[in-house]
Amino acid sequence: MRKGLVAALVAATLVSGCAQRLGDFTMISSKNVDLTRGADFKRAPTRVKGEDMKAVILFIPVGIANMKEALDVAIEKTPGAVALVDAVVMQKSFWFVIGGVGGYEVEGTPLIDPAVEKAYRK
Repeated sequence: MRKGLVAALVAATLVSGCAQRLGDFTMISSKNVDLTRGADFKRAPTRVKGEDMKAVILFIPVGIANMKEALDVAIEKTPGAVALVDAVVMQKSFWFVIGGVGGYEVEGTPLIDPAVEKAYRK
């Protein structure tokens, strides 16, 4: 019984993950948004997620995660989207013995500009 408990504690120490909520946003975008036509915008029916995660090997980063990239990935999942509403930005990481991954995750409801959506369909 004692060996099993020690093994579980060692495994939990060697493999760990973390998520930290960086913020909640009413509206967030990395695109140019013409708010004078805001009354024409519509919400998508479903939420989307975007991630930008980079690997770390032996404490040496393979790249640098970028929150803007995660936001762009989320927005571009919906044709015509220019922003996310009711968005949540999280910083996430997962570590194991010799390395791990870390980066950003952005989740929200796409805000669709009909003029931009029409341009995508052409």
